Amino acid sequence: MTMPGEQVREAYRAHSGELFGFACRSLGDRDRAEEAVQECFLKAWRSRASYDPERGSERTWLFAILRNVIADLGRSDGRRPAGAPLEESADRIPSTDQPFERAMLAWQVEEALRRIGERHRQIVVETCLRGRPYAEVAAALGIPEGTIKSRVYYGLRAMRDAMEELGYES
Repeated sequence: MTMPGEQVREAYRAHSGELFGFACRSLGDRDRAEEAVQECFLKAWRSRASYDPERGSERTWLFAILRNVIADLGRSDGRRPAGAPLEESADRIPSTDQPFERAMLAWQVEEALRRIGERHRQIVVETCLRGRPYAEVAAALGIPEGTIKSRVYYGLRAMRDAMEELGYES
């Protein structure tokens, strides 16, 4: 993306609220969240030549930048004081049970769902996320149960590929 001034303003208007909400939830501090969003847009401006719309949306790109900014802030907060034993800083190591990690996983699943075809997305949402039985979904959509099973298989496979592209590591 070449981001002349007006495009940066448009991107900010379009995405800053959502980015700020994510940063607030991740950092638990409005001031630090504002700082993170500002840093995100500064980094986006500086690295605008690296944006490739073929790889993902502007929103996805900005969220990836923000995720890195938040991780950097977490690392700078989590540095252990000189001479402190490692055991004292062990509680600062991020866990997948922390809200930030859950939010990132939810964001990656949402973005992966956007990247798969509509027919597969609909079936994956109904069966995997809403927990509806294959037979019930087949009856509701008026298609054979075998088609539902096939779409679940290929939809989940496409989601796995999309999540890997987004940097998810299982």
